[in-house]
This record gives sequence, C-alpha cells and structure tokens, in this order.
Amino acid sequence: MELNIRKAIAKDIDMVAEIYDRILDNEERTGKVYTNWKKGLYPTKNDALAALDAGTLYVGEAEGKVLACVNLNHIQPPEYSKIRWSNDAEGNEVLVIHTLCIPPECAGKGFGRQFVEFSEKLAKEQGCRAVRLDTYEGNAPAASLYTKMGFTFVGSEDFNFQNVIMERLICFDKVIE
Repeated sequence: MELNIRKAIAKDIDMVAEIYDRILDNEERTGKVYTNWKKGLYPTKNDALAALDAGTLYVGEAEGKVLACVNLNHIQPPEYSKIRWSNDAEGNEVLVIHTLCIPPECAGKGFGRQFVEFSEKLAKEQGCRAVRLDTYEGNAPAASLYTKMGFTFVGSEDFNFQNVIMERLICFDKVIE
C-alpha cells in the first residue's frame, strides 16, 4: 500500500498521539520492546504538537486515514558529537529522522521504507549532505530496515534521553550525493 506522505496539520495530532500509544500499548502487552520509550513521557501529544509547530511533523495516510508519522529536522542530540559519522556534515547539512512510528498493525507493509525514501528525497531537496538517525539498541527491525536501505551503522552511544531515560542507542547515517 502506498502512503501519501505530507506535512502534518492540526487535525492530525490526535491520530499521531494515538499511534504513539498503540505502539507503547503493544510493547507492554506483548513484552516485545523495540523503542524503550515511556508512556506519558515520550512520545506524547505535546511532542507531536511541538513538531507540528516547528513544521517538521510528517504523516503518511492512505484512504483518508493517518497510518504512520515521523519528525524530520536538523536537530542532532548532544550525544551525536561522540559518533564517528561517515562525513563531516553539520547543522542544516544534516536531516535527522526522529520518532519514526509505524503502529504494530501496519508493520511489514513497507511504510518504514516509504518514510525513509521520503526522508532521503527531502534531504536532497534541502541540500543536505547526510541523513542521520538513532534507534534503541533492541530495535532489530529498524536496524535491519536501515541497513537494507543503504544506511551505515556508525556506532552506539549511551544517551540520556530528555534527561530522564538512560539508554544505549545505535546510530546510522547515509551520505547524500
């Protein structure tokens, strides 16, 4: 199924927050934890609103329904300075993929691939030299997707996420030419 990926609008926020909750509820229910996120802490409706206000929240929809979302911006967490990236791109030369969310019932439908392809295209349009991201070390499906799509594993680092969650994240990048 092909998604129509577009910038989010205010009426999408409740659905985006619901996607966050469905992912976290599924992890709690099944015990399969891929995100290490904490319900009520991150991601929340307020995180979606902040990305909407910044103009960096994107949604994927099909048949009039929002099915997935991502935050795409140039903000690199401080821990990124400890990673040996594939190139020396900085600031607006780097597009960072944050909080790519595919709800459990949509897993395996190619939505992640479509969002990554969209991210690469957006990076080129913005004149970026790299796309970077991190994911929880236990997120094997994401790590596999990024590797299959030509991203390079560049290292792992302990992150103090929002000064609340300590976690080990694995980092990937792709040079844009």
